Amino acid sequence: MTTLEEFRMETRAWLEDNCPQEMRKPVTVEEDICWGGRNWTFKSPAQKQWLERMAERGWTVPSWPKEYGGGGLSGDEVKILKEEMTRINAMSPLESFGIWMLGPALLEYGSHEQKLEHLPKIARGEIRWCQGYSEPGSGSDLASVQTKGVDMGDHFLVSGQKIWTSYADKADWIFALVRTEPDAKKHKGISFLLFDMTSEGVSTKPIRLISGSSPFCETFFDEVKVPMENVVDERGNGWTIAKYLLTHEREMVSNLDAIFGGSAGLYETAAESIGLDETGRLDDPLLRSDIGDFLVDEMALTAHLATARDFHRAGNQLGARSAELKYLGTELNKRRQSLVVQAGGLEALSGPEENYGIGSQSASWLRSKGNSIEGGTSEIMLSIISKAVLRLPSLG
Repeated sequence: MTTLEEFRMETRAWLEDNCPQEMRKPVTVEEDICWGGRNWTFKSPAQKQWLERMAERGWTVPSWPKEYGGGGLSGDEVKILKEEMTRINAMSPLESFGIWMLGPALLEYGSHEQKLEHLPKIARGEIRWCQGYSEPGSGSDLASVQTKGVDMGDHFLVSGQKIWTSYADKADWIFALVRTEPDAKKHKGISFLLFDMTSEGVSTKPIRLISGSSPFCETFFDEVKVPMENVVDERGNGWTIAKYLLTHEREMVSNLDAIFGGSAGLYETAAESIGLDETGRLDDPLLRSDIGDFLVDEMALTAHLATARDFHRAGNQLGARSAELKYLGTELNKRRQSLVVQAGGLEALSGPEENYGIGSQSASWLRSKGNSIEGGTSEIMLSIISKAVLRLPSLG
């Protein structure tokens, strides 16, 4: 038996013994996802137990070094762990922007002290992070951010506004792009800062979406004191870190399908709502064709994502190809949510008054429209693909 085969058998046995039965099912509602943080309320004792057991083993972030709270696993071992979790339908023990975005950036650019301070808390689900990038006048053009940090010697005084800050009202800390070098060129004057959301001068205001829910916020900074040691890498190098981090955000957004269960139950829902014809097929040829097309494209994207993960685990950077994954994943998710509503019929459209009459299926459909905006619009992703991946000539 090879070393990897032994690891698979040990992992399978450990998961069977330690993953609660309640955590062995697809994610169906937001509360099924554990985000962690100071103010997190666990849905059940099983959710808390699953997080604690996986964090103790370092398997919330299996590829991170052990000294920073990770599992220290190789790329092949991480792949085996994911396969064995999928085999028993195990939910992810922890999801967070700290894992998906800040963690990789700190591992690449952070000081040893910053890694020791922040990464273990992310791995254990103790601190929940949000991302302070977009501003009212700086969306896809992030290099034009106007939030400023005034040098006060041992700290910055940060003032300005961010918008579309996901879960800012629930986050404990924020990583933000701040203009600290006002005389430098646009891309060179930005620093990457970390600070506590309970700091004096920080406030948030939720933004209600057409789906009835509000994961996004406006975030305001009024002379927030940020210690100099909370600057990641060098002052003025925030744009470099931001570009690196965005590749991880786009990979995360492209994989939303997997987080929320993919196409599980789609055909069954349609069959229950619409019925079957005399041959046992869905009694709506157009919807049947659309679902078939979607399932084929979903399998193709799944294979494409697997190839990309293997490429990344081999030590390669995805770079501009993350835009390709983001575009394909978000557009596919929009199609899936549209099909779910079509399959559910009228019942999928209505919901309780407290959610403005919007049902959970139609809310997810409405929410999916934002997938092709957040993390870079689909139009921007296509522009990146054409220039940096396909190397097409500019029309300008």
